[in-house]
Amino acid sequence: MNIHQSATPVLIVVVPLITSFILPLLGWRHRRLVFPVSVLALLCSFGLSLVLAGRILNVGPVEYFMGGWEPPWGIAFYVDHLAVLMLLLLTFVTLLVAIYSKKSILKEAPDQEVPFYSVYLILVSGLTGLVSTADMFNLYVFLEITSLSCYALVSLGRGVAVVSAFRYVILGTVGAAFYLLSVGYLYSVTGSLNMTDLARILPGLYESNAVLVGFAFFVIGISLKMALFPMHAWLPGAYTNAPSAVSALVAGTTTKVAAYVLARVMFFVFEPSFSVETLPVTTVLSWTAAVAMILGSVMAIVQSDLKRMLAYSSIAQIGYIVLGIGLANGMGFTGGMLHLVNHAFMKCCLFLVAGAIVYQTGRREIHTFRKLSRTMPLTTAAFTICAFGMIGLPPTGGFFSKVYLILGAIDGEQWVFVGVILVSSVLAIGYLANVVRYMYLPADDDELATETTVSSHGEPDREKVPLTMLVPMLILAAGVILLGLFNGVVVSQFIDPAIPIGLLR
Repeated sequence: MNIHQSATPVLIVVVPLITSFILPLLGWRHRRLVFPVSVLALLCSFGLSLVLAGRILNVGPVEYFMGGWEPPWGIAFYVDHLAVLMLLLLTFVTLLVAIYSKKSILKEAPDQEVPFYSVYLILVSGLTGLVSTADMFNLYVFLEITSLSCYALVSLGRGVAVVSAFRYVILGTVGAAFYLLSVGYLYSVTGSLNMTDLARILPGLYESNAVLVGFAFFVIGISLKMALFPMHAWLPGAYTNAPSAVSALVAGTTTKVAAYVLARVMFFVFEPSFSVETLPVTTVLSWTAAVAMILGSVMAIVQSDLKRMLAYSSIAQIGYIVLGIGLANGMGFTGGMLHLVNHAFMKCCLFLVAGAIVYQTGRREIHTFRKLSRTMPLTTAAFTICAFGMIGLPPTGGFFSKVYLILGAIDGEQWVFVGVILVSSVLAIGYLANVVRYMYLPADDDELATETTVSSHGEPDREKVPLTMLVPMLILAAGVILLGLFNGVVVSQFIDPAIPIGLLR
């Protein structure tokens, strides 16, 4: 496979990073320019991702050596078909959430827009760096940049959000420590941190205790970052108590990137046979994911707060992605990566909807949503589309990723996981259909009189969500359908070319 040199991956990371340092100075004198400059930086990163995607689809993967120093001495960036799919996802979603946040952050975290957008852009740099880097230690640096940014953004919710952010800090630090120990063990026996170099050296060292321990520490550390059950304790509070735009951002990006890192190292740095046979991590991951899919769904059913319900459903949905990785075959890998993309769109949109409901009505309790479709028809329609995707109804993207996961379980003769996928999907109907039922259920006259917000003219309030909030929600909802209709393009152009050879069985 031909690999070409290009500085575009670095620019995707550097543009928001440099802008993040400019924003505090700009906000000191011209606060109103902070938002448009932030959006412009994110738009540049998205445009660069589109350019990079076109080049990779035409000529193949690209790489870039920082300072002209070739690895293993220098730091390399490497982007293939799967990585550029992640870059497109990250830059697109973060752009939409930034647009959405213009009004919502002013209401939920007043006078905090300058630090919010500064840290927001640092987070985007960390996320894109995680996807682009080809160096294990550099990956740790970007992992910590991402984590520290998330801690700060979650704490903007104030009050109980600070406690949730502190819990996130503690568990995130433990995860980072495990990852750093993993890097130390691998470096001690290989003398290299470059991923390509490690992939060449490690096969002869698979029986080394240092390699075995290092790999185990890596899986534990990334699982903590990914909030994989039972290491999910930080997630419900962080997602529930953070400002709505932050909840959508974190739910739609950070755990997805952690899952991508898990797959990248397990199957590209190490050979797939190592995770399957030498140290059967894939079996542990598959069963852990199955438990997460069931228990996460059950916990979501019993929640009355919309954001908390969505948080627990994320634990279940992360299970789908990890199950695809754990199946360790082509169909399973395809289903896991496709569900990663689909879930980013779905969950991000659902949290944006929750924020829009809070913005207009001030409500978060599901039972107070009676006849919400009457006053917020577009918002509830976006929620319904994404709910169908989460359940796995055609033609949404969620249907096709679940089909691939089922085919992967069948290929691996893991019939119990077919049942788990179906049961989890039925449980998803339980908690999502309940919300939709309240949104569209006719209210009694007394309830309507007490629960419907009335304007000064005595008429029920219509959709008063600002366009900057409404349009991103509708785009993401449309994306859930388009990802279903064009799932073949995503699979054939981005996922299939990147499937490791050891998984093609």
